Amino acid sequence: AIPHRSHRHIANLQCGAGNEVPGVRAARGSVGPTLEKFARRAYLAGKWPNQPDYLVRWLRDPPAMAPPTAMPALVHDDAVARDIAAYLYSLE
Repeated sequence: AIPHRSHRHIANLQCGAGNEVPGVRAARGSVGPTLEKFARRAYLAGKWPNQPDYLVRWLRDPPAMAPPTAMPALVHDDAVARDIAAYLYSLE
């Protein structure tokens, strides 16, 4: 099977250094939570509703939303953030 383009984004941005992302072989990090069943979560970073607009903002600049976070701002493109968000919402 050909990986979804979001898998490539996740691998290229080294998101797997911090989080385990089901379905992405390169994403086995344990700094942050596993993203298994991400679509079922009520909140992002324990503070914002788990909704697409908030998730795209979070992916673009986590420190701006939660200054003490260890998650760096790695996604510099809205289209990439939307691709990753779409994949995360597929994780039920």
